[in-house]
Amino acid sequence: MAEAAKKVVAEAEELPRTIVRRVVKDKLSRCSEDGDISVNKDALVAFSESARIFIHYISATANDICKESKRQIISAEDIFKALEETEFSEFIRPLKASLEDFRKKNAGKRAVVSKEKEIEKNKKRKVEGEQSDKVESSDKGGSQSPQKGESDDGE
Repeated sequence: MAEAAKKVVAEAEELPRTIVRRVVKDKLSRCSEDGDISVNKDALVAFSESARIFIHYISATANDICKESKRQIISAEDIFKALEETEFSEFIRPLKASLEDFRKKNAGKRAVVSKEKEIEKNKKRKVEGEQSDKVESSDKGGSQSPQKGESDDGE
């Protein structure tokens, strides 16, 4: 049973194979003159495993930096500092550029999503307002205007 649990954890930590294959082929094809590179399955596993280890290493270092600052949430700045501390500072500039591009792309998406959420909230408020109006009018029941055949003066 413990072996099965270890296998599940190991599979959860694996990077998606198709993405690893795509990244490796893309990067290697830029280095190749003929452009078409085939990568052995074992080589893809090695790329995937080394990327996973690198991610864990940088994450652990960033976590230590975060704890030293008495914070619980790792920020992008913690990652940059971790890259510096682990002597991978050559990745900082391209990573910052990628992060900026990512933020620009998502800024538009966030605006659309927040606008949709605001519209949804307004719809809910309107529906809730209509429901409360119905409840108030039904609560008044007998105190509304007299019905057909009745008069106000009690006759």
